[in-house]
Amino acid sequence: MRRIVLIQPMRDGRVFGRSPGSPYTLMRLASLVPAEIPVEIWDENVRDLPLDTVREGDLVGITSMTVTIERAEQIARRAMKQGAGVVMGGVHATLMPEHTATFAHSVMVGEGYFTWQQLIQDFAAEGIKGMKPVYRDERWADLRGLATITDRVIQMVDENNNYWTPYLEITRGCPRNCDFCTAIRVSGRRMRLRPVEEVVDEIKRRQIKRFFLTDDNFGLNFTTDPEYCAELFEALMKLDLHGWTCQSEMSIAKHPDLLEMSVAAHLDKHFVGFESVNPNNRSSLGGKSKGRADQTVEAIRTIRATGVGVVGLFVMGFDEDTPETFQAMWEFIRSSELDSVSTTMLTPYPGTPFRDLVERENRLLDVPWSHYDTAHVTFVPKNFTVDELRSAYDWLCRKVYGPQQIMRRGLRSLGRYPISK
Repeated sequence: MRRIVLIQPMRDGRVFGRSPGSPYTLMRLASLVPAEIPVEIWDENVRDLPLDTVREGDLVGITSMTVTIERAEQIARRAMKQGAGVVMGGVHATLMPEHTATFAHSVMVGEGYFTWQQLIQDFAAEGIKGMKPVYRDERWADLRGLATITDRVIQMVDENNNYWTPYLEITRGCPRNCDFCTAIRVSGRRMRLRPVEEVVDEIKRRQIKRFFLTDDNFGLNFTTDPEYCAELFEALMKLDLHGWTCQSEMSIAKHPDLLEMSVAAHLDKHFVGFESVNPNNRSSLGGKSKGRADQTVEAIRTIRATGVGVVGLFVMGFDEDTPETFQAMWEFIRSSELDSVSTTMLTPYPGTPFRDLVERENRLLDVPWSHYDTAHVTFVPKNFTVDELRSAYDWLCRKVYGPQQIMRRGLRSLGRYPISK
């Protein structure tokens, strides 16, 4: 084996000189490579890929979401043509292994932290002919000691110069079976927790002051593991952090004591999946929300009263949505106390119940995978034509993200979190 090259395909590129988020999964996989084997991380969002240097003896691993799978395929085919062994992993490979297998020697299904090490051994022993077509790991293993990031990788990636927001994982899994979400199918339904001392050690060694949690539903731990959350917050209070953010659900409003502890631990915003203000969509929301605007308003007020910010996440285009739903969504956002908001288009991701439904009903549109970015219409809706849904979503985005609304939310946040803080 000459070396291992781990690649993240282009998505956002650089914004004011840096990429938005660090290649966290590849950092952990690179940390599992034995010290005697050279390993490199190539993030196309940060630099052009020197693909002309790839050749026989290289093991090339590519991670990809559905939205970047077409670029991942281009990279994979070129690397294979130049003689390298190619393995594909990530969300799309886990949910559509048969598709991914058409342009790779091996496909990693599931988390891969154990099967990745096996693949390295197989390639080191026999090269491409030793690579199995599929390496499957869906045991949802305990997170203790799992893929600790090494100093070699920390120095290689140089997060503080190349990325605006380092990523970090503290917990994994989500039992909420929202019919449009891939989380339960990619990370499992059991909530798993990293030992607090390992989290603290990683933050210190990476020398990060801000981070965004990759956890699918960190806020659910307030309900399922409140003692763990309290232990974590007590440990993070002692660190010199500038702030961190996470993904949550509205049930955190039931835990004001933990919310106050989290503020003391430098948590400054929850990205809360309220999902909808249409109660007719509640069966699609996995128990996270009932789609009632009055309950959502009360939750926002309760959470913000503890001193933490709320970013509202909403999905548009459910089968029960109508033109009136878009107007109601705009009225809700305009009058809410949200610090920020994200409205996305319902997307039938592979492996989800919603995709199964639209496929059965022959409503899936023939569009590029790059349209699976939650901003395009990729299916035929029930109560709109495709053009009508696209126009309704564009109208809502122009309203929500107009300069006046952005300024109002920004001033609201500044009033609660002064710059001097």
